Amino acid sequence: MAIRELKPDIHAIGAIDWDRRLFDELIPLPDGTTYNAYLIRGSEKTALIDTVDPTKEHELFDNIKKLRVEKIDYVIPNHAEQDHSGTIPKILEQYPDAKAVTNSKCKSMLIDHLLIPEKRFAEVNDRDTISLGNRTLEFIIAPWVHWPETMLTYLREDKILFPCDLFGSHLARSDLYAVDEAKVYESAKRYYAEIMMPFRNNIKKHMEKLKQYDIEMIAPSHGPIHNKPEFILNAYAEWISDDVKNEVVIPYVSMHGSTDKMVGYFVDALMRRNIATKPFNLTKTDIGELAMSLVDTATIVIATPTVLVGPHPAAVYATYLANALRPKTKFASVIGSYGWGGKMLETITGMLGNLKVELLSPVIVKGHPKKQDFASLEKLAEEILAKHKEIGIIQPEGG
Repeated sequence: MAIRELKPDIHAIGAIDWDRRLFDELIPLPDGTTYNAYLIRGSEKTALIDTVDPTKEHELFDNIKKLRVEKIDYVIPNHAEQDHSGTIPKILEQYPDAKAVTNSKCKSMLIDHLLIPEKRFAEVNDRDTISLGNRTLEFIIAPWVHWPETMLTYLREDKILFPCDLFGSHLARSDLYAVDEAKVYESAKRYYAEIMMPFRNNIKKHMEKLKQYDIEMIAPSHGPIHNKPEFILNAYAEWISDDVKNEVVIPYVSMHGSTDKMVGYFVDALMRRNIATKPFNLTKTDIGELAMSLVDTATIVIATPTVLVGPHPAAVYATYLANALRPKTKFASVIGSYGWGGKMLETITGMLGNLKVELLSPVIVKGHPKKQDFASLEKLAEEILAKHKEIGIIQPEGG
C-alpha cells in the first residue's frame, strides 16, 4: 500500500491484501482486506500503531524505509491477533530501543503468541497517556471488541481515534477514506455481523465512553478511514440498538424437495402479509450474507429435512452460527420434514440457548407437505405477523 498522509507527520503505512479470500480459515473475504498501520511522528518521539499480517511485512518495512524512519520509540499493539501484531517481533528487532506499549492482558497474550520478551513492554492502564512531545496518545481499554485484551488509542491534539478492529471493514480499496459510503456500509455491516455482533452489549458500553471524546477521524485497522466519523458511529448505533426490522430470515436446505416446497409456500405467505423475507439456500449461500441478515431481523425460521434422526448438517451449522453470533432477534421457529421419525426439532431448538427469543409454533411434516401442512404454515405466518405487531414494527390497521 502506498504511503498516505492523514495529517502532517501522521501516515498510513500498512498493506492492502487484494487477493485474500478467507480470514481465520473461517470468514469469506469477497473484497479482500487491508492491514492498517499508522506512523505518528511527534516533536520528541515516534510511535507506530499496529503492524501488519506477517505475509505483508515487506510492505510495511518498505514504507518505513521510504519515510526514513531512523527511530521508533513506541509500538502500540491495540490487539494481539496476528493480523495486527504479527510483525511486532521484527519491528522490535530492527528498533532495539522501542517499547511495545499495551495493557497487561494484551502483553500476556503477545508473550504467549509471539514470544516477545517481557522486558520489551511498557504497560498501560485505562486513560493512561504517553507523550510524543507535541502530541499525546491516550489509551482506552475496551475489552471484547472482539478479544478480551483490546484497547483503543486516541491522539488528543489531532482528535483521531485508532480503534483497531472496532468500526473496521474487510475491504481492499485504493481509497484512503470512506468515500463510497454505500459500499463501505455494506462491508462494515458484514464485518460487524461476523466479528462484532456477539459483543453487542460490550460495544454499547464502549460507545457511551467514546461520547466523552472529540473525534474528527476514525482510523481502524481494517478498511478505509472515516474522516466523517458520524457515518460509521451512526451505523453502529443502529446495529447495536435493540431495534429490529419487520423481517424473517429463513436459512434452509432441502434434500428431496419437501422442505423446499414448504419454504416456497411460507415465503409467499409472509410476503402476502407485507413481511420482508430473506430465504438462504444453505447449499449455495455466502455465510457472510446470512450473518449480515441476522443483524436486525425480528425473526429467524430454520428450515431443514431430517437426516437419520437429526437436522441436516448444513442446518446445524446455520443454527450454530446464529447462536454464536447472538443477534437481537426476537422470535424463532423451525419448519421441515421427516421420513420416519427423529429428533430434528429438539436438536435445533436446543442449539438456540444464546438467543433470547420466543419460540413460535413449529411446522414439521411427514413426507411431502399436504393441504393441512400448508394451512399450518399460514398459521405460523399469521403468528409472526401478530408478534411483529405486538413489538411495534408493524402498525396495527388504523394505528
